Amino acid sequence: MKKYIDQGKNDTRSGFGAGLAELGRSNPNVVALCADLVGSLKMEKFIEENPERFFQIGIAEANMMGIAAGLTIGGKIPFTGTFANFSTGRVYDQIRQSIAYSGKNVKICASHAGVTLGEDGATHQILEDIGMMKMLPGMTVINPCDYNQTKAATIAIAEHEGPVYLRFGRPKVANFTPVDQKFEIGKALMLSEGTDVTIVATGHLVWEALIAAESLEKQGISAEVINIHTIKPFDGEAVLKSVKKTGCIVSAEEHNYLGGLGETVAGYLATTLPTPQEFVGTKDTFGESGTPEELMSKYGLDNKAIEKAVLKVLKRK
Repeated sequence: MKKYIDQGKNDTRSGFGAGLAELGRSNPNVVALCADLVGSLKMEKFIEENPERFFQIGIAEANMMGIAAGLTIGGKIPFTGTFANFSTGRVYDQIRQSIAYSGKNVKICASHAGVTLGEDGATHQILEDIGMMKMLPGMTVINPCDYNQTKAATIAIAEHEGPVYLRFGRPKVANFTPVDQKFEIGKALMLSEGTDVTIVATGHLVWEALIAAESLEKQGISAEVINIHTIKPFDGEAVLKSVKKTGCIVSAEEHNYLGGLGETVAGYLATTLPTPQEFVGTKDTFGESGTPEELMSKYGLDNKAIEKAVLKVLKRK
């Protein structure tokens, strides 16, 4: 299997900030809006270089979505920034009615997703946002895995016409994808080939899947690892090609197993090639306060949980 190297831990939200700054230099139509969380979203560089293209809305997320929708009418490409919980749950009606229904070209950029938000606790650790957003007609949903990929995704979505939900996180995680990568929306990435089991992962769980695959290899189990950075549109062909070879699959995500990547995979395979599947994700529960590492372990979202799911699904082949 191909070995990936941690190039130095970095947070995916900083990847967003770097991508946004680059867009500020290359695309004059890109504007940014924030709900009083500039530092958390790493938007400082964009603001420093483009003060006239930044709008501080304050703690008024619903208004931010409405303003962003309006800006598209004049040809602007608005990037909104706040925590994932406030980017979706708090403003779902505004997104549905003002952005998705009319296909507005708004980029909803959401930081601090999942339990790795950590000590802020359950009220801020949204675990249902992927499901909420993927159900909106015409909404593209992207969940990159590291700093480099988040930066590349941020730049790529500016060229995509239509609403996008871009999800990323708070903690520093392994940065292992290429610096100069080309991000292709809706195109899954094969990270390592295998013959015994397919592991499809998204976001922070991609690195955990690679660690699990290395451990499984030592046990004589060949795992194929696929990075599903785009939940919608879903690259079903890549998954189908893989499971035809391996005969079973594990999905892994820092999200409720209800409504997330796992259900997308299961729904696709149910209508193409029914395949034994195990789900790594939170089990219909809220999070709690704790360090990211503690919470990932408690809620079964780490490499050990992926490895356990693989051993279980192999018995069902």
